[in-house]
Amino acid sequence: MAKHGLGQLFARKSVEQMHAEHEHGELKKTLGATNLVLLGIGCIIGTGIFVLTGRAAAQFAGPAIMISFIITGTLCALVALSYAELASAIPVSGSAYSYSYASMGEIVAWIMGLLLILEYGLAASTVAVGWSGYVMSFLNDLGLGLPPELRGAPGTPITDFATGAVIGTGAMDLPAIIGITAVTGLLVLGVSESAFVNNIIVAIKVTVVIAFIVIGAFFVNPDLWSPLIPAPQPPLPDGASTDIWSQIGSALWAVVTAQNTGQYGVPGIITAAATIFFAYIGFEAVSTAGAESRNPAKDMPIGILGSLLICTILYILTSAVLVGIVPYTDLNDPAPIAKAVNQIGLPWFAVLVKIGAIAGLSSVMLVLLYGQTRIFYTMARDGLIPPVFARVHPKFKTPWVNTLLVGVLACGFAGFMGLDALANLTNVGTLFAFAIVCVTVLYLRFAHPTMKRPFRTPLFPLTPLLGAVMCLFLLMSLMAHKPTRDFFVIYLVGGTLLYFAYGMWNSKLAKGVIVRGHEEAPRADVPVHARLDE
Repeated sequence: MAKHGLGQLFARKSVEQMHAEHEHGELKKTLGATNLVLLGIGCIIGTGIFVLTGRAAAQFAGPAIMISFIITGTLCALVALSYAELASAIPVSGSAYSYSYASMGEIVAWIMGLLLILEYGLAASTVAVGWSGYVMSFLNDLGLGLPPELRGAPGTPITDFATGAVIGTGAMDLPAIIGITAVTGLLVLGVSESAFVNNIIVAIKVTVVIAFIVIGAFFVNPDLWSPLIPAPQPPLPDGASTDIWSQIGSALWAVVTAQNTGQYGVPGIITAAATIFFAYIGFEAVSTAGAESRNPAKDMPIGILGSLLICTILYILTSAVLVGIVPYTDLNDPAPIAKAVNQIGLPWFAVLVKIGAIAGLSSVMLVLLYGQTRIFYTMARDGLIPPVFARVHPKFKTPWVNTLLVGVLACGFAGFMGLDALANLTNVGTLFAFAIVCVTVLYLRFAHPTMKRPFRTPLFPLTPLLGAVMCLFLLMSLMAHKPTRDFFVIYLVGGTLLYFAYGMWNSKLAKGVIVRGHEEAPRADVPVHARLDE
């Protein structure tokens, strides 16, 4: 019997029910530990290593970008350990959405779904815009190109590759639209085919990154690493303490008060760490593949932690070589690694680097769109959004209607919204979602102490507690900016109203319906309530 009221807002799915739903799911179980590690690498290595590394070094940290990566990698490890425990204990499609449903209740799960739309859907569009920039740079090397109007979102200044002069204004980012369209087609065909293509792409871009590290190491000028931490700009006030702990305290307070605008010094290191934090969001995308993993209890912790460790090492080594070849003040470039290779006199390798960047960003788009479609699939099976999002293709066994709809929306954002705006809209959702995941680990340890946990977060409760606090710390910094705050409030209020208008009345949990795989397509001769009980 359906129950609607305040009690439903905090109705929780039992862990046992989630396991039962997983056992009866129709998505193909084809992913092993190696696939999951490569899936994580495919999402992590992309915008961060090919674009953000240069910008963070030039504008904020200087050679200390290496320290920033260590800080950010440590923070992400705290979150990753929490994700790994939940992924092994609740191995279902939907990621943090499913975890919230098991711990905080339906309304929090709905809010988490809204946050994940920002983290995955808009992030895929963001990466598509970066992908477009590398594609156009590569085509320019071949003597090809597009009119300025087709190279950027409306109002975006378009510059000449050789001189840097503005040559026009964008009207539509055509390459970004083409990239999203191609990735959407792969996902419609099926996760096995997509995972195979992703594995090839990951191999290409990791090879390029390692080659840059190995070859570039011979051209490093150690003098460019000194001073490791450049003097802060603006300079410290007269009489201010210059010891390291005072600088750290001042920098942390500046983040809390949204005054974290300093360059270089300790404030710059922290600002750079916050900037490159989002280069790591791919590691938890592995948890969205829970329902398609052959042995999720064993493979998913390996996939999450393995991909994070590999990418952190590659980030630190790449940044060390990069700032050792090019003065950090010259790295504010959309293709910093290609610039470094050009500077050492290897233009042929610069072309290979661009190909690797294109491959890298392609795999990021694939993983992010994959995660978004599976989250919608899970929410639709729960009745919170229309059932069309859970309709599975009879041949490909993929949520094809859902995938096509997500692809169309992503194309719209990628083609007609600028890179900075897209990136800003992604950040809040990511940090909030990470914080809730850490809190979920704390809750489940106390509420379900006997639950089977093949992987247990070490140093409990310190690990998830520190992860949540650090995420909320950076979230406060973002929310202090009015455009981000205004968008987030409007988006969250609008999404919550949608839950009360549709999700609350169609929730299968409220109706006592146990989701067992994919329901049959709606039949015109059978009432809706009868179909839900089949």
